[in-house]
Amino acid sequence: MEPGPALPAAPTAGPRGGVELAEIFRTHGEAFRRTHRLNRAQRRAMRAIETCRTAALGGHRDVCDHCGAERLSYNSCRNRHCPKCQSLATARWLDARRAELLPVEYLHVVFTLPHALYTLLDHNARLLYSLLFRTTAATLSAFAHDPRHLGGELGVTAVLHTWGQTLTQHVHLHCIVTGGALAADGSRWIPTKPGFLFPVRALAQVFRAKYLEALDRAAAAGTLTLPDSLSAPGTFHAWLASLRQQAWVVYAKPPFAGPEQVLQYLGRYTHRVALSNDRLVDLHDGVVRFRWKDYTDDDRVKIMALPAEEFMRRFLLHIVPERFVRIRHFGFLANRARETKLERCRQLLGPPLPPPAPTEESVPALLLRLTGIDIERCHVCGLGRLGCVEILRPTHPARPALALAPDTS
Repeated sequence: MEPGPALPAAPTAGPRGGVELAEIFRTHGEAFRRTHRLNRAQRRAMRAIETCRTAALGGHRDVCDHCGAERLSYNSCRNRHCPKCQSLATARWLDARRAELLPVEYLHVVFTLPHALYTLLDHNARLLYSLLFRTTAATLSAFAHDPRHLGGELGVTAVLHTWGQTLTQHVHLHCIVTGGALAADGSRWIPTKPGFLFPVRALAQVFRAKYLEALDRAAAAGTLTLPDSLSAPGTFHAWLASLRQQAWVVYAKPPFAGPEQVLQYLGRYTHRVALSNDRLVDLHDGVVRFRWKDYTDDDRVKIMALPAEEFMRRFLLHIVPERFVRIRHFGFLANRARETKLERCRQLLGPPLPPPAPTEESVPALLLRLTGIDIERCHVCGLGRLGCVEILRPTHPARPALALAPDTS
């Protein structure tokens, strides 16, 4: 994968004057790597974040055609865990989704893995996350196709999040679901009751059964790596039996007011990383302070202080496996039949034609549309245009920090 677009060199201070994640990694990352065993995705993410928009990735020198002022612009890493590289990816993804929205209510359902399963995550993250997507889709599909509920096919967009506010593990799937289904024969649109999809307790029970059954099959097939605590004969199945007795959490959030609100939500959450730079307060004497929202205390914003080593350990828990797709579509939004089924839904619902799919915009044009900032205009005189006069080669060409898969299916 080629480096991302070259942007003006980023300052080390965050948006509110605090430190950036890159500075924490540059200051403490080398010592952390020497004392912790990291997988390949974690190493690459660290290196990408450390070098993003620095001379290490190369860039170019621009000169104003009016006043002669110079500006250095360095390449971005485009790593999906980098907090500085998500805005353009989000904007382009939302443009593609805008044409897929229907004039119906959209509902928000969250499926959560119980904490007891986290003991398997170290060696089975890809499997556990995949099963979460698969069994969530199967659960929603089973309810949707049941004529006692809808008797048709839903459209679902699911987004994986693995973190809580304090960077601890909290693995859950946000599902944006159409408030209705396309009949199996395509003859009609079947709406849900306003503000209601399916009973969440029943969803949770079916989800639990499907997930544990899939986990048991994976263990029998030898694709699940068991920790020592579960490797003794009979221990794993006894542990599964205990999980069957627990109440699993599936909850419905308030429905969206309309398609535009869906886009606003997706814009905030689809390409979010575990912690953004604007939540960081400072780095002092090896201690990182950052803001977090305490949902148990009326959503009050508080400050948490962690040693840099523990902060990095927590952040790296949320580096998903390489080439793992973190945003997926199910039902009539699945890639294999999306266009055909969406067209049929529109025919049945009778909305106006969606806006045409946007043409690929250049980075300067996209930034101008999103922020009103023209990065090609001279920052000194405000009159001239900046043109590239020199390509700056990477200072560490032998240490690639790029090449992570796209997040969407």
